[in-house]
Amino acid sequence: MINGPMIHPPLLRALAGAGHGAKVLIADANYPHETLANPRSTVIFLNLAPGLINATDVLDVVKATVPIEAAALMVPAPEAGHVDIPIHDEFRAAMPGVEFIEISRWDYYDAAAAGDVAVVIATGEARIYANLLLTIGVRQPGE
Repeated sequence: MINGPMIHPPLLRALAGAGHGAKVLIADANYPHETLANPRSTVIFLNLAPGLINATDVLDVVKATVPIEAAALMVPAPEAGHVDIPIHDEFRAAMPGVEFIEISRWDYYDAAAAGDVAVVIATGEARIYANLLLTIGVRQPGE
């Protein structure tokens, strides 16, 4: 199922072990990467420093490596009120044709800790609510 330019061996291994329907969390720097993760998931730390490496750069490489069939965005809990989240527009623009859903913060933590989450990628992304839960799709013949 692997294709593309990725050269990070632990991340390649983790993605190669995940299959159709498995999930990959690209998490911002504020996310509780280990304490709210599926204990069977592989946590990959790419959070070198605040702002390095960012979530959109990681997304570009991940989507070139595995097919993506769906994505879930973290949004503020209803009691938080309106929050402007520009990175969500960047995520959507990076994956035209992919179905996106929005999940409230507390429910998102549950979804990101579920048994089907195979990989958690910790980034240095400093923008708020920059968490993206991807569902791996099926590689088509000839791809």
